[in-house]
Amino acid sequence: MPLAHVNYLAVLVAAVVIFVLGGLWYSKMLFAKRWIVLMGKSEEELKASSASGNMPLMFIGAFISGLLIAGTLAIIVNHFPPYTAARGAEIGVVCWLGFAATTSFATALFSMQPKQLWLINSGYNLVSFVLAGIILSLWR
Repeated sequence: MPLAHVNYLAVLVAAVVIFVLGGLWYSKMLFAKRWIVLMGKSEEELKASSASGNMPLMFIGAFISGLLIAGTLAIIVNHFPPYTAARGAEIGVVCWLGFAATTSFATALFSMQPKQLWLINSGYNLVSFVLAGIILSLWR
């Protein structure tokens, strides 16, 4: 599989966008309050777990996940010209639907998670995939 056409700087920027979006998505500005309730946790429990010293590892893990998503999308985008914002968004939606949404939905069903929790988490993935797809399509 040829990787010569991958713009690694665009991959890095897309990963940063995914990471920053996660910070916003799960902030009090957007979905934090509802997400905390649906997780069955209290703010105090989350603060205690973040104070345990695992937060740097969690942030590193989240960033590496975004980097892998962006890198994989870059490879896929390269196989589907024309390289437009619309095509990048389309590829993001298709990848989300075919991989992230379906696997996380099946997991949510069998783990009996509330559907709203799946919607919040999966919505973040959808927006991440779309934004990364657009960045990687336009920044060649």
